[in-house]
Amino acid sequence: MLASFFVVQGAKAVMNPEPLVADADPFAKAFVPLAQKVAPPSVAGYLPEDTKTLVRITGAAQIVGGLMLATGIGRRLGAGVLGLSMVPHVIASRPSKNSTAEEREIAKSHLLRNVALLGGAILASLDTQGRPSLAWLADDRRQRLATDAERTAKHLTGRAKRTGHGVVTEAKRTGRGVAKEARRAAKRAAKDARHAKNTVTRELKLAGSEARSQVAGAQRHLEHALS
Repeated sequence: MLASFFVVQGAKAVMNPEPLVADADPFAKAFVPLAQKVAPPSVAGYLPEDTKTLVRITGAAQIVGGLMLATGIGRRLGAGVLGLSMVPHVIASRPSKNSTAEEREIAKSHLLRNVALLGGAILASLDTQGRPSLAWLADDRRQRLATDAERTAKHLTGRAKRTGHGVVTEAKRTGRGVAKEARRAAKRAAKDARHAKNTVTRELKLAGSEARSQVAGAQRHLEHALS
């Protein structure tokens, strides 16, 4: 129903814009110069300066937005277009200071209707039909990334602790192995030293025995020669 209203009103504005020109003229005179100042030069040259063309453009936007809302193709975007197209109508429907009481009542009813239509278009543009909105998806993604980052940091911290403990354990094991090997080498050296000492002692005893035998033989030869 909301979409059909905009499509019908937009078609009327495109085909017969004259009845809407008088109400839209104050807004057009204020909006067009401001838009020409703000918009880039390449865009400002295409902005229409006559109110009738602006009314037709607004009507065309309402037709397109209404069809998008009705068909569901780009539904939220179409509702946003409808909301933007209602802004000039809301501004133009405000009662003027010089209007009579009856004209004020009529303008007030038009203003309330346009505000309601604007609110309906805004609500339709925010409606996700039960699906998560982009803001919710972005926040959920942020929370998931934060959780993953925290989990990764804990894993890396634990792995670093395990690696450090392994390095310390291996260093202790290596140190014990080196000390044990040093003790074995010292024992072997001491054993070799004792063996060398014993060998030298035997060699000295053997050399002493041979020397005593030679001295005794020499004495016997000497005694035999003297006799």
